[in-house]
Amino acid sequence: MVPSRTLIELLKQVESLRLRPYDDQTDQEISAWVPGATVGYGHLIPQAEWRTFKGGISMVQANALFERDLAPFVAGVRSRLHRAVLQQEFDAMVMLAFNIGNNAFAGSRAQGLINAGHAADSHELEAAWKSWNRSQGRVMQGLVRRRQCEWDIFSKGVYARW
Repeated sequence: MVPSRTLIELLKQVESLRLRPYDDQTDQEISAWVPGATVGYGHLIPQAEWRTFKGGISMVQANALFERDLAPFVAGVRSRLHRAVLQQEFDAMVMLAFNIGNNAFAGSRAQGLINAGHAADSHELEAAWKSWNRSQGRVMQGLVRRRQCEWDIFSKGVYARW
């Protein structure tokens, strides 16, 4: 499976386009590298790549970076699925993995329940999915809303930004 065009457009809206580097923690434009330096659609800039991106990027570059960044998460979800899923379910899993990382997704209770055949109407699966709502030990409202968005895709096929 591949992500739907609808998911790709939603992810781009959620991540939002920034052609100039910024600090992901403060949302402020930056002129020197910091941990959390980001550009494009949420592309984290490694310190070794700072020179490449410090002056900003074009829309074409942003789209290419997004596709490159998304590919490992698509492959990761695909490789961990042991049963057939609907397009909306696959899309939601890719969106979750893109946010929490492939290793976290692979070890998640949600992923295990999906492979065990738990349906989108399973309260246990919904709770496992929505448990990924913390950053640095604190519940973050942005993550609560993001998990609800992903769950709406998975369980209802509703692709809507919060």
